[in-house]
Amino acid sequence: MPAVGIATSGSKKAYPGNLTLYVTVTCMVAATGGLIFGYDIGISGGVTSMDSFLEKFFPSVFRKKHRKETTNQYCQYDSEALTLFTSSLYLAALLSSLVASTVTRRFGRKLSMLFGGMLFCSGAIVNAAAKNVLMLILGRLLLGFGLGFANQSVPLYLSEMAPYKYRGALNIGFQLSITVGILIANVLNFFFAKIKGGWGWRLSLGGAMVPSLIITVGALVLPDTPNSMIERGHHDEARHQLKIIRGIDDIDEEFNDLVTASVASNQVENSWTNLLNQKYRPHLTMAILIPFFQQLTGINVILFYAPVLFSTIGFGSEAALMSAVITGCVFVSTTFVSIYGVDKWGRRLLFLEGGIQMMICQIVVAAAIGAKFGVDGDPGLLPRWYAIVVVLFICIYVAGFAWSWGPLGWLVPSEIFPLEIRSAAQSVNVSVNMFFTFMIAQVFLVMLCHLKFGLFLFFAFFVLLMSIFVAVFLPETKGIPIEEMNEVWKTHWYWKRFVHDNHLDDGERVEMVKGGGF
Repeated sequence: MPAVGIATSGSKKAYPGNLTLYVTVTCMVAATGGLIFGYDIGISGGVTSMDSFLEKFFPSVFRKKHRKETTNQYCQYDSEALTLFTSSLYLAALLSSLVASTVTRRFGRKLSMLFGGMLFCSGAIVNAAAKNVLMLILGRLLLGFGLGFANQSVPLYLSEMAPYKYRGALNIGFQLSITVGILIANVLNFFFAKIKGGWGWRLSLGGAMVPSLIITVGALVLPDTPNSMIERGHHDEARHQLKIIRGIDDIDEEFNDLVTASVASNQVENSWTNLLNQKYRPHLTMAILIPFFQQLTGINVILFYAPVLFSTIGFGSEAALMSAVITGCVFVSTTFVSIYGVDKWGRRLLFLEGGIQMMICQIVVAAAIGAKFGVDGDPGLLPRWYAIVVVLFICIYVAGFAWSWGPLGWLVPSEIFPLEIRSAAQSVNVSVNMFFTFMIAQVFLVMLCHLKFGLFLFFAFFVLLMSIFVAVFLPETKGIPIEEMNEVWKTHWYWKRFVHDNHLDDGERVEMVKGGGF
């Protein structure tokens, strides 16, 4: 039996090709689709800590915060309307990602990116002009529809466009864009909160038009992927495009493998029901559990509500926004560790190291908050050293996420699915991600109010659980061509019992197995 979780053998294919300037620029432009996700994550927590925003839309929260209706700091932001403002976007993203699967498969990846950018821009305009909570929620829903399309298509686009040797680094450009979006949003919140007259929140929310226009224009000028062209029957264009992005003429082997995968894909009448076939059990398991675990790292507690969280643990409003800027800087800078190491050290090592680092930090933060706030949430005067310690360990936690579960939670699912189920499986991945993002956003403030500092221990438990899952069940996928990924499951100690050898010798077509149940 091979070592637990590690594929000891796999595809021996090594497609020729170079990391061309063309494909690098193309992937960089496509990766900007992550900006809209990151900007929204960063902006949401910032505006909900602005007094002018709270007073206009959530006066009960404003009164709790300033008139001391409660001395319990854990519960000052507990508001169903406030959590609905944050979480409604992710429910919309869940629904739109299911529709995006059909658009992505039938019409190409770039059209989904275009729809994503246009819908997100519409939502930004509505939010910036909001007069009441209903307009805010409508804007959030439009933002969510755009986000679902973008998150469904961009990771697939990057994984299909990149040479397999550099797939990890180029795909993580999506996560890097998310972190840059978060940082930009935090910086803008910090300065817009200082605007006299209390209308800075409109600039924060309306600023989402900028990243949405970037991905919209990018989608208009980007080429589609050879995989998508072949899937839609455009073989000549796909061959020409593959020569351009690889920088060589000798692309026959890779092209033939893409055609073979397309043949298998075209034999599938319904990719959704096909997902339930036994041979796709490892793929479906990863499509569900990786985004599930990614959200239960607790990262969105930090990212959604960083200013709110820092304000809750005793920082002033301005100090809370600045602390969020600091964590945003850490997020961006440490993502480069993953870009550098993912194709050198592998996915598993980063997953496991990041998990251990996050778990330790969550335990320390829980102990620090528990020691000062206890269970009644009244800490009294907080010393400066205490604030520094809390921010320091939150930054170390963010760093661990930034080079592990953050980028790899998007990379690994996007690279393991065979073409015949790729769009549907990616929609499952995005839908699960958005569902649990919605749930975390919806219940976090209530959980903080009731679990208090124990909330961080709650997430630490799940980080331990997900690290064990990776160690036992996730094979290494670095250096494997995307259309040859089936090999890693065949050699895995557990998953090989489900994955049959459906691929025939090179040059022959793939015969799909009709039977099998989940």
